Amino acid sequence: MSYCFSKVLDSEMAPAIEKVTEALKAKGFGVLTEIDVKATLKKKIDVDFRPYHILGACNPSFAHKALLAEDKIGTMLPCNVIIQEIAPGKVEVSAVDPMASMSAVENPALGDIAGEVQAMLKEVVDGL
Repeated sequence: MSYCFSKVLDSEMAPAIEKVTEALKAKGFGVLTEIDVKATLKKKIDVDFRPYHILGACNPSFAHKALLAEDKIGTMLPCNVIIQEIAPGKVEVSAVDPMASMSAVENPALGDIAGEVQAMLKEVVDGL
């Protein structure tokens, strides 16, 4: 089982991040966190790394349902979406597959929730 969905875009980083953020918003997700991995690695351990951003996406309704079903599921929230430069003018967008991450939790109530979120994130990535 794959743990993410991916798609390569002809884009620079900044417009790709904006496009992904808007696509997530259209499906009811907000971006709670944004990590610039390249800048963080440079600052913390003085290494150069390719442009790489992690967006912590959350759909409040589904997060609420998941928290009601499993009180410690917050350890797996939010759903991460990455945007990374793979070549000049090309970025890859990858979103976590919630079915893969939720399969580690033995709670059948999460299956339906994860399936709905999976479908929404797949639509976001496929629609880019």
